[in-house]
Amino acid sequence: MGKEITSRSQDYSQWYNDLILKSQLADYSAVRGCMVIKPYGFALWENMRDVLDRMFKETGHVNAYFPLFVPKSLFEAEEKNAEGFAKECAVVTHYRLKTDPDKKGKLIVDPEAKLEEELVVRPTSEAIIWNTYKTWIQSYRDLPLLINQWANVVRWEMRTRLFLRTAEFLWQEGHTAHATKEEAIEETKKMLDVYADFVENYMAVPVIKGVKTPNERFAGAEDTYCIEALMQDGKALQAGTSHFLGQNFAKAFDVKFSDKTNKLDYVWATSWGVSTRLIGGLVMAHSDDDGLILPPRIAPLQVVIVPIYKGDEEKGMINNKVHELLKQFKELGIRIKYDDNDNARPGWKFAEYEMKGVPVRIAIGARDLANNVVEVARRDTKQKSSVNINGLAFYIKELLEEIQLHMFNTAKQFRDEHITKVDNWDEFVNVLDTKAGFVAAHWDGTAETEDKIKELTKATIRCIPLNNEEKSGSCILTGKPSKERVLFARAY
Repeated sequence: MGKEITSRSQDYSQWYNDLILKSQLADYSAVRGCMVIKPYGFALWENMRDVLDRMFKETGHVNAYFPLFVPKSLFEAEEKNAEGFAKECAVVTHYRLKTDPDKKGKLIVDPEAKLEEELVVRPTSEAIIWNTYKTWIQSYRDLPLLINQWANVVRWEMRTRLFLRTAEFLWQEGHTAHATKEEAIEETKKMLDVYADFVENYMAVPVIKGVKTPNERFAGAEDTYCIEALMQDGKALQAGTSHFLGQNFAKAFDVKFSDKTNKLDYVWATSWGVSTRLIGGLVMAHSDDDGLILPPRIAPLQVVIVPIYKGDEEKGMINNKVHELLKQFKELGIRIKYDDNDNARPGWKFAEYEMKGVPVRIAIGARDLANNVVEVARRDTKQKSSVNINGLAFYIKELLEEIQLHMFNTAKQFRDEHITKVDNWDEFVNVLDTKAGFVAAHWDGTAETEDKIKELTKATIRCIPLNNEEKSGSCILTGKPSKERVLFARAY
C-alpha cells in the first residue's frame, strides 16, 4: 500500500481525501454521493457514539427509533421545515419493480405499484416524531419527554465530500418536549454544553459556543445554538447544533397537554444533533502530511506494539514478555494491539500505524529485552524515548492523557491565533484572503447585509458568541450602527 499523500500546503482538499482513503476510514461507493465507512472508520465512530450516548443518558435521555420514511403530508405540516429541506429530499413513489418484457434481465418500475402517498426518505425526523408524540402526550405528567435517536438520514447533496457532506450519513437526533418555554430553552443550552464537552474533551478540538443569525437557523426553529470549530486551513466547521423549536412543531401536529390546572396548551420543543461529519472535523483539525493524528480518548487503537527480531528464538522471547505486558495494559483499560504479523516488515508497520494515527507505538527488540527497555514513539510530536519495561503500562496510561491534553492545547493555540478583530471592509477581505480563520467584525444586523457579505467574500456569520462582549461600532460593509461583533469565516 503506497503511503504518499498530497501535502496540506500543496492541496489541502486533496490531502484530506487522500488521508481518508489511505488511513482506511472510508471509501467511495457505487451510489453517487454515498460513502462506505470502513471498519477502522466505523470503530472510530463507535467510540464517539458510545461516549455521546453515555452523556445523553446521564442527562436523562433515552433512545428510541422512528421510521426512515415520512409520508409527504406529514413532512409538509411544518411549512418552514418542509421548505428548508425540500431541495434535498429523496422521494419514494413506487414499491415494486418488474422484468422489462422488451429487455430480458432488465428491471423497470411497475407503473401499477404506485404508492397512494409519496414517502420522503428522512432528511431529519421532526415530522414523523412529532406526529407520534401527539399520541404519547396528553398531560403534564407525560413531560418532559426526552428522546434521542441514532439513525441514518438522506440529504440529496449535489457536491459531496467524504464524511463532510454525503447524500447519506449517520447521526443522532434528540427530540424533546417540555411544559414551559424556559425548560425547553434550558434543555437546548444544556445539550449544546454536552456537545462542547465532548468535542473539546474527547476530540481535543476547541469550539466557540454561539447562536446562529436568523438567516442561518435550522428550518422551523426559533433559535439555533451551535458550536464552531476551526480547521487547519483556516475554514470553520459547524460541529454540532441545538435548536429551540418553540411551539412550531407542536402547533403543526396539534400536540397539546393539560397542565396542573387542567388548562390545555401546546408543548415546547427542542431538537439537537451531531453526525459522522465530526470525523471529517477530527481529521482536519489535527492530522499532518504523514497521516492521521487521533486523540487517545476516542482512537480505535491507543497503543500498538511492534516486535523487531531475527529468527524464531528472539521472536519467542519477545512474545513471552509482550504477553505479560498485554495483560497489564488491558487491566488498565488501554486499547492495545500486538502486531506480530510476519507478512510485513517493522518499517512498513511503523508507517502503517503512523498513517492510521495510533497515539503510541512501542517497538521491542532482543537488545531492548536484554536491557529491560522498549522504544516508545508518540504520534502527535513524533518524539521517541527509551522507557523501562517495569511499570510500562502505567507510564503509557499517563502518556496517553498527556497526548490528549497536548493535542487540545495545540489546536486551541492555533484557533486563538486565528481570531482577528477588524474594523473596516479592506481589513476584513485582507484577513479572509491571507490569514483566514474567524474574523470578529461589526454587522448591522440585517439579512441583506449578511447576504451581500456572503456574495462578495463567501464568508458567513458562523455565530454570535454566547459570551460576546457588547461593544458598539460600525458595520464593516454599510457603516450602520452595530451593538456587537459577530464571527465571520469561510466554512465547510
